[in-house]
Amino acid sequence: MKKWLFALIAVPTLLLGCGEKKEALPEPEVPQIPEVEILTPKEVALNETIELAAHVEQGGKNVDDAVVEFEVWESGKRDEGQMIDGKLEQDGVYKATTTFDHDGVYYMYAHTTANGVHNMPKQQIIAGSPDMTKVVPEDEKANNSMDNNMMDHNNDSSDDMDHEEEKKDEKNHH
Repeated sequence: MKKWLFALIAVPTLLLGCGEKKEALPEPEVPQIPEVEILTPKEVALNETIELAAHVEQGGKNVDDAVVEFEVWESGKRDEGQMIDGKLEQDGVYKATTTFDHDGVYYMYAHTTANGVHNMPKQQIIAGSPDMTKVVPEDEKANNSMDNNMMDHNNDSSDDMDHEEEKKDEKNHH
């Protein structure tokens, strides 16, 4: 009888001890998206060294350990673009140089990664005096392929689901 009484007291006590709440671990802090300000002029001269520059901040502080790559291409020739590594100059400002040898409209992405988070602002650069009627408009959707492919994929799958539901509705009505 004493064994049963002991068991009736001991088992619930053990179960209560196992069910105690443990202090929750703090959520890991997610880094903010780096703020990237492009400092490159929007209009430049031909055959002169052009400074590609970007200022990087995160959480209101200069970032001196970011990875910055400047991608530059002429309008309509994205596949012929080049990547140029940016070097830290000071106080979160990264720079690289290039030269434009003929009139044209160029585009530049400042691919920036800070604390594992990527941002890539884009800027148009006019070199010399291009014939603006011959400029090929840049398709924002095509240039930001990763984000838009995900969006397109999601849209496609939801359209497929809608079509499947319509087919089911049709079968149920016949």
